[in-house]
Amino acid sequence: MPKHTRSAGGIVVNNKGNVLVVNQNRDSWSLPKGHIKTDEEPLSAAIREIQEESGVTDLQHIKYLGSYDRFKIARGGGEDTSELKTIMMHLFFSRQMHLEPVDPHNPEARWVKKEEVAGMLTHAKDKEFYYSVQKEIEAAS
Repeated sequence: MPKHTRSAGGIVVNNKGNVLVVNQNRDSWSLPKGHIKTDEEPLSAAIREIQEESGVTDLQHIKYLGSYDRFKIARGGGEDTSELKTIMMHLFFSRQMHLEPVDPHNPEARWVKKEEVAGMLTHAKDKEFYYSVQKEIEAAS
Protein backbone atom coordinates (compact mmCIF):
# COMPACT_ATOMS: atom_id res chain seq x y z
CA MET A 1 0.00 0.00 0.00
CA PRO A 2 1.55 3.32 -1.03
CA LYS A 3 2.07 6.20 1.36
CA HIS A 4 -0.51 8.95 0.66
CA THR A 5 0.69 12.57 0.72
CA ARG A 6 -0.79 15.96 -0.08
CA SER A 7 0.94 18.47 -2.34
CA ALA A 8 0.04 21.93 -3.61
CA GLY A 9 1.28 24.01 -6.47
CA GLY A 10 0.28 26.18 -9.33
CA ILE A 11 0.07 27.07 -12.95
CA VAL A 12 1.73 30.47 -13.19
CA VAL A 13 1.05 32.58 -16.29
CA ASN A 14 3.08 35.70 -17.08
CA ASN A 15 2.13 38.84 -19.01
CA LYS A 16 3.49 37.30 -22.25
CA GLY A 17 1.11 34.34 -21.87
CA ASN A 18 3.92 31.93 -20.98
CA VAL A 19 3.64 29.28 -18.25
CA LEU A 20 6.18 28.39 -15.56
CA VAL A 21 7.67 24.88 -15.59
CA VAL A 22 10.36 23.50 -13.28
CA ASN A 23 13.00 20.81 -13.51
CA GLN A 24 13.10 18.18 -10.77
CA ASN A 25 16.32 16.33 -9.94
CA ARG A 26 17.73 17.23 -13.38
CA ASP A 27 15.67 14.50 -15.06
CA SER A 28 11.98 15.47 -15.15
CA TRP A 29 9.78 18.51 -15.78
CA SER A 30 6.63 19.50 -13.95
CA LEU A 31 4.51 22.39 -12.81
CA PRO A 32 5.83 23.86 -9.55
CA LYS A 33 4.42 22.00 -6.56
CA GLY A 34 5.41 20.15 -3.42
CA HIS A 35 4.42 18.71 -0.07
CA ILE A 36 2.05 20.58 2.21
CA LYS A 37 3.65 20.95 5.63
CA THR A 38 1.74 20.11 8.82
CA ASP A 39 -0.70 22.92 9.69
CA GLU A 40 -0.04 24.65 6.33
CA GLU A 41 -2.92 25.68 4.08
CA PRO A 42 -2.76 24.43 0.45
CA LEU A 43 -2.65 27.97 -0.98
CA SER A 44 0.24 28.95 1.31
CA ALA A 45 2.07 25.75 0.37
CA ALA A 46 1.53 26.45 -3.34
CA ILE A 47 3.00 29.95 -3.00
CA ARG A 48 5.96 28.66 -0.97
CA GLU A 49 6.69 25.86 -3.44
CA ILE A 50 6.51 28.19 -6.46
CA GLN A 51 8.93 30.58 -4.75
CA GLU A 52 11.36 27.80 -3.78
CA GLU A 53 11.29 26.03 -7.15
CA SER A 54 11.44 29.11 -9.40
CA GLY A 55 12.30 32.23 -7.42
CA VAL A 56 9.00 33.85 -8.45
CA THR A 57 7.75 35.99 -5.57
CA ASP A 58 5.38 38.29 -7.49
CA LEU A 59 2.27 36.12 -7.50
CA GLN A 60 -1.35 37.16 -7.95
CA HIS A 61 -3.75 34.34 -7.05
CA ILE A 62 -6.54 33.94 -9.60
CA LYS A 63 -8.39 30.79 -8.55
CA TYR A 64 -8.26 27.24 -7.25
CA LEU A 65 -8.17 24.81 -10.20
CA GLY A 66 -8.91 21.53 -8.43
CA SER A 67 -6.92 18.45 -7.52
CA TYR A 68 -5.78 15.15 -8.98
CA ASP A 69 -4.00 12.02 -7.79
CA ARG A 70 -0.81 10.56 -9.19
CA PHE A 71 2.22 8.59 -8.12
CA LYS A 72 5.48 10.34 -7.35
CA ILE A 73 7.90 10.73 -10.28
CA ALA A 74 10.82 8.32 -9.89
CA ARG A 75 14.38 9.18 -10.86
CA GLY A 76 14.59 8.79 -14.60
CA GLY A 77 10.97 9.83 -15.10
CA GLY A 78 9.03 6.67 -14.28
CA GLU A 79 6.49 6.22 -11.49
CA ASP A 80 7.44 5.60 -7.88
CA THR A 81 4.42 3.64 -6.66
CA SER A 82 5.54 3.88 -3.03
CA GLU A 83 3.93 7.34 -2.79
CA LEU A 84 0.51 8.43 -4.05
CA LYS A 85 0.10 12.21 -4.13
CA THR A 86 -3.07 14.27 -4.07
CA ILE A 87 -2.03 17.48 -5.82
CA MET A 88 -4.07 20.67 -5.26
CA MET A 89 -3.45 23.24 -7.99
CA HIS A 90 -4.04 26.99 -8.14
CA LEU A 91 -3.84 29.47 -11.01
CA PHE A 92 -1.58 32.51 -10.61
CA PHE A 93 -0.48 35.49 -12.66
CA SER A 94 2.98 37.07 -12.41
CA ARG A 95 4.77 39.97 -14.06
CA GLN A 96 8.12 38.66 -12.80
CA MET A 97 10.32 37.39 -15.65
CA HIS A 98 13.55 36.57 -13.76
CA LEU A 99 13.72 32.98 -12.53
CA GLU A 100 16.15 31.83 -9.85
CA PRO A 101 15.27 28.57 -8.07
CA VAL A 102 16.45 28.24 -4.47
CA ASP A 103 15.54 24.55 -4.02
CA PRO A 104 18.59 22.41 -4.94
CA HIS A 105 16.28 19.57 -6.05
CA ASN A 106 14.71 21.92 -8.61
CA PRO A 107 17.75 23.41 -10.33
CA GLU A 108 16.04 25.01 -13.33
CA ALA A 109 12.85 26.90 -14.10
CA ARG A 110 11.62 28.18 -17.46
CA TRP A 111 8.86 30.32 -18.92
CA VAL A 112 7.39 28.20 -21.74
CA LYS A 113 4.81 29.01 -24.40
CA LYS A 114 1.49 27.74 -23.06
CA GLU A 115 0.95 25.50 -26.10
CA GLU A 116 4.33 23.78 -25.49
CA VAL A 117 3.93 23.09 -21.75
CA ALA A 118 2.12 19.75 -21.96
CA GLY A 119 4.82 18.41 -24.27
CA MET A 120 7.48 19.19 -21.65
CA LEU A 121 5.71 17.67 -18.64
CA THR A 122 7.15 14.28 -17.67
CA HIS A 123 4.18 12.69 -15.90
CA ALA A 124 1.08 11.77 -17.96
CA LYS A 125 -1.27 12.84 -15.12
CA ASP A 126 0.35 16.32 -15.06
CA LYS A 127 -0.26 16.61 -18.81
CA GLU A 128 -3.85 15.41 -18.41
CA PHE A 129 -4.52 17.99 -15.69
CA TYR A 130 -2.88 20.77 -17.73
CA TYR A 131 -5.11 19.98 -20.73
CA SER A 132 -8.20 19.92 -18.47
CA VAL A 133 -7.67 23.56 -17.36
CA GLN A 134 -6.78 25.08 -20.77
CA LYS A 135 -9.78 27.46 -20.72
CA GLU A 136 -8.72 28.90 -17.35
CA ILE A 137 -5.14 29.33 -18.59
CA GLU A 138 -6.37 31.11 -21.74
CA ALA A 139 -8.50 33.45 -19.64
CA ALA A 140 -5.51 34.34 -17.43
CA SER A 141 -3.16 35.13 -20.31
